[in-house]
Amino acid sequence: MISHELREFVDRVMDRHAIDDEDVKMLQREILSDVVISRETLDVLIALDRAVMVKAASFADYLVALTVDFAVWECRPTGKIDRDKAHWLVTTLSAGEGPTQTAQRIGFEIVREAQSCDEAMVSFALRKGDAQMRGVSFQPERLFLAS
Repeated sequence: MISHELREFVDRVMDRHAIDDEDVKMLQREILSDVVISRETLDVLIALDRAVMVKAASFADYLVALTVDFAVWECRPTGKIDRDKAHWLVTTLSAGEGPTQTAQRIGFEIVREAQSCDEAMVSFALRKGDAQMRGVSFQPERLFLAS
């Protein structure tokens, strides 16, 4: 469950259709400073990244750092992206029209930071990087994860 403050922040940003540097400072210093980050919180912020077209670069930097820190170091098993975390991350980062540039960065940075990664997460990060290097926009495809 997300906090009331975060819900109000999302409403305000969606009304303005933009995230500026002041919004990012508010998010860092007031809304998320004393909050235990959860998958739900990150799901909301990643969805906000998809929904808002005008964003300060600091929002992407903060979202990447926050997601990598949570997925790799705060969420058990520490330092590892197991099958469950990989499934959640790939699903969240690929939602909608496919991953945003920020979501692609998150995937790459998680694979780079983690001591070990499930193959689904590695595949996600590599497919995005390969498409970017060739100048091709990534076309989302259905990814089936074995259970």
